Amino acid sequence: MKHIAEVGKEIGIAEEHLMLFGRDKAKVALGALANKVPRGRLILVSAITPTPAGEGKTVTSIGLAQGLRALGKNAALALRQPSMGPVFGRKGGATGGGRSTVQPAADINLHFTGDFHAITSAHNLLASIIDNQLHQKQTKLLPHQVLWKRVLDVNDRALRSVMLNAGAKTGERKSGFDITAASEIMAILCLSDSMTDLRTRIDRIVVGFTDDGVPIRAAEFKATGAMLALLRDAMRPNLVQTIEGVPAFVHGGPFANIAHGCNSVLATRLALAHADFVVTEGGFAFDLGGEKFIDIKCRQSGLSPDAIVLVATVRALKLHGGALQAELAQPNLAALEKGLSNLEAHVTAALSFGRPVTIALNCFPTDTAEEMEKIHEFCRTLGVCCANSEVFAKGGEGGRELALAVVEALPPRSTPIEFTYADDLPVHAKMEAIAKRFYGADGVDILPEAAAKLALFEAAGFGRLPICMAKTQNSLSDDPLKLGRPQGFRITVRDFELAAGAGFIVALTGQMMRMPALPKVPSAERIDVNEAGEIVGISGT
Repeated sequence: MKHIAEVGKEIGIAEEHLMLFGRDKAKVALGALANKVPRGRLILVSAITPTPAGEGKTVTSIGLAQGLRALGKNAALALRQPSMGPVFGRKGGATGGGRSTVQPAADINLHFTGDFHAITSAHNLLASIIDNQLHQKQTKLLPHQVLWKRVLDVNDRALRSVMLNAGAKTGERKSGFDITAASEIMAILCLSDSMTDLRTRIDRIVVGFTDDGVPIRAAEFKATGAMLALLRDAMRPNLVQTIEGVPAFVHGGPFANIAHGCNSVLATRLALAHADFVVTEGGFAFDLGGEKFIDIKCRQSGLSPDAIVLVATVRALKLHGGALQAELAQPNLAALEKGLSNLEAHVTAALSFGRPVTIALNCFPTDTAEEMEKIHEFCRTLGVCCANSEVFAKGGEGGRELALAVVEALPPRSTPIEFTYADDLPVHAKMEAIAKRFYGADGVDILPEAAAKLALFEAAGFGRLPICMAKTQNSLSDDPLKLGRPQGFRITVRDFELAAGAGFIVALTGQMMRMPALPKVPSAERIDVNEAGEIVGISGT
């Protein structure tokens, strides 16, 4: 691996703009963006609906960037930082795999440069100041009117509902914890374009409403300055490299099923200012991360993808077609053909934005030539290119075919992107637009308690904000058991949360929780430190 200062120098980032964390990672000062005009083409990588078989979206993103380098292109990555919740939970790591990883993988999957800790601390500092002012009777809010929860970067179902001030004579109230990836501070940091913008967004956070419907903002608690002090370094994007030396800006980590699912605007802009091609991704499938990348991140930042890549695998498509997970290594054209409807749903949604769409077929050793050709043939009927990707086994060389297909599909210039809905559309209509276009739903139903909360938000003037749908990643519907391309269903919204500082309303559908849980056998059980002091057992390391 190259020294990180050398990686920065290769793409024009002066060493004076780097805050070094050893020889393999650094933070980049915002001054590196001064007088820089973004010149790169932005490639958004998304995927079909995820399955336990794994689709390999991040490994494909990394391999695509390496494939572009193999073609002689000046390429860089702009990715999210993994949350420790999934690292110790079900996923086990999110830095790619095989010959397509970002390094140092173990560090990135764990503490990295401390950004998640800073975000957690800033979020909880505001919570503690709110509770102190409640105790001191220095705020117009009453305990039952506070909406601001606490956060922690773990999967811990026991923290979803907690009692604060338990047993106290006054001030006892129900609250709970979200995971740090779902924190509004995380979203704010990822959407802010400067320290000034960060300050403005924190000030306008709504922490609760009075019984008269008056929103009470964070600015009233005089916590913003202290929160900025905690977030100062976290605002600076992190620079690392792939296993083949491609620069990777890894910064921010909101989930796409319960948050907006995109890395930071600043990291994306840094990459675009220093490379000709930038590969980024939205979390989970296109119905989640892809939609939110465009309708939230692009709407607020002015960024716009020039091309879209959707990752699919033979294995995952067979699962969507009804094959058993234990039998995925066996040829099953019938299940594959049935599962192609899921791919079609995401292709149709992606094409609606007027961008070229390329299918990355992430190849596995058990895939047969007949199965792979069936997918290529289906893609031809949809009018999109399908390229085989062998980036896990072969790195950049295995990404050449995909990289070439993406480059050849790029238009000389991209037209302005059209969002799914207009700002002035009613919130219910915005959700219907998303649900029908991306999920294939017949409509959206709002439970009475949620409707009352939405009415409160709209009466306070927040109805023009975009919508962040919190929905299961395991299905196009809000029922995780409905695989493939479900038909004849409606989306049920059971609750709303307001992220006024980040600039969107969160609609919670189905059984989605903003604090995930550990599985029966968590990945933490296989993670260890060997006699040489090396961390082992994290996938991708």
